[in-house]
Amino acid sequence: MPVLPGAEPFRHEGGEVGVLLCHGFTGSPQSLRPWARHLAERGLTVALPLLPGHGTRWQDMQVTGWQDWYAEVDRELRALRERCARVFVAGLSMGGALALRLAAKHGDAVAGVMVVNPANRMHGVAQHALPVLRHLVPATKGIASDIAKPLSTELGYDRVPLHAAHSLRAFFRLADRDLPQVTQPLLLMRSPQDHVVPPADSARILGRVSSTDVTEVLLEHSYHVATLDHDADRIFAESVAFIGRLAPGSVGEPEPGLGKEGTTTGG
Repeated sequence: MPVLPGAEPFRHEGGEVGVLLCHGFTGSPQSLRPWARHLAERGLTVALPLLPGHGTRWQDMQVTGWQDWYAEVDRELRALRERCARVFVAGLSMGGALALRLAAKHGDAVAGVMVVNPANRMHGVAQHALPVLRHLVPATKGIASDIAKPLSTELGYDRVPLHAAHSLRAFFRLADRDLPQVTQPLLLMRSPQDHVVPPADSARILGRVSSTDVTEVLLEHSYHVATLDHDADRIFAESVAFIGRLAPGSVGEPEPGLGKEGTTTGG
């Protein structure tokens, strides 16, 4: 199936400091593209891959699982490490869980972690029903576009494929188990009003990581997809300041024109 317009991956060749961004479950690079462009415009090397099964139709996710999604971001991290002296990982929602597991598994190869409304587990009746329900019902209602800002929308599936959701449930358990291995500086940005991921997920992450350099930022005016919401500019500014503090001299002044066709590549 062709990739939906706007869901294409984003890459930019910048300086010796790189950032890997991971999008969320049933979402696409579209939700993080403004963040990626903001970092690229400041001279950073940026990779924002499209996760397998995403960005086409929800049925394509039914034959993918967490191993596929994690393998994609792991490959991208290794490629950035070959290109860059230092690499940061970042993510939204499930992408936050992917970023945290990369940090846990790769240790010093990751310079820092930036997550927005990171997911850590499934909640409610669904998590207990999934093992059986996935064999009876192919999908349930979608979770995309939880955004407070009028006219701002997320390009994501309108259905959640339950086989994939069951795999995500297993991944959350693995990622949670590995959280104590996360020692890198952590920037965690969360929305108090989030209709997809509850505050308990961020609280558990903050309580389990071994990082001593931790910054928590509240995104008071946004819902779950805060990277497309009212607090997007704050996310961008906080992440630039975080990278600049940990990798002095890596962040330059905005370069007009970057992020436009011909400067960055998709696909």
